[in-house]
Amino acid sequence: MNALILVDIQYDFCTGGALAVPDAEAILPAVLAEAKTGYDVIVATQDFHPAGHQSFARVHPDQKPGDFISLHGRPQVLWPDHCVQGTRGAAFHDALAEIPLDAVFQKGTDPEVDSYSGFFDNGRGDERGPSTGLDAWLKARGVTDVTVVGLATDYCVKATAVDANALGYRTTVLKAGVRGVNLQPGDSEAALAGMASAGITIR
Repeated sequence: MNALILVDIQYDFCTGGALAVPDAEAILPAVLAEAKTGYDVIVATQDFHPAGHQSFARVHPDQKPGDFISLHGRPQVLWPDHCVQGTRGAAFHDALAEIPLDAVFQKGTDPEVDSYSGFFDNGRGDERGPSTGLDAWLKARGVTDVTVVGLATDYCVKATAVDANALGYRTTVLKAGVRGVNLQPGDSEAALAGMASAGITIR
């Protein structure tokens, strides 16, 4: 059984969004084509923050987007307010209406803890941390192989793919179906190289 995981293809990560990923819409043709290739299940993750989330720069005096802080003992990049629950920016891109989603897994809903991976939040309060339920959902359906597409290569795509691989799924990332933030030049290529070194197939 194989699954396609669509990571955070939401308006705030697209052109004009609060945290726009450069060239984000360029992934849509590849994502739509991939979804038609015969996956057993297709799921999406959705960044879904409450207002005033602790990953938002404006919550921290004298900080700005792109700054790094320690948040509850963990390194945290500060971001513009984005994907706030109930806003247009949190909605999936309309292009996804063509894809029959079997389930949606929301993340980043804890105001104190960010969540890059579609499987766990960044807190990882125990060995694997608070779960979104995605792993249990996939395993209940006998999924053994996953392909990951979406936004952004160097954050949520990477975290989702690395966790999928660590959880025992044969994991592929479709290069044409991802784009990165690139806070530093080369972050996306470094992320792809790191995933490949971990045993993830980059196709």
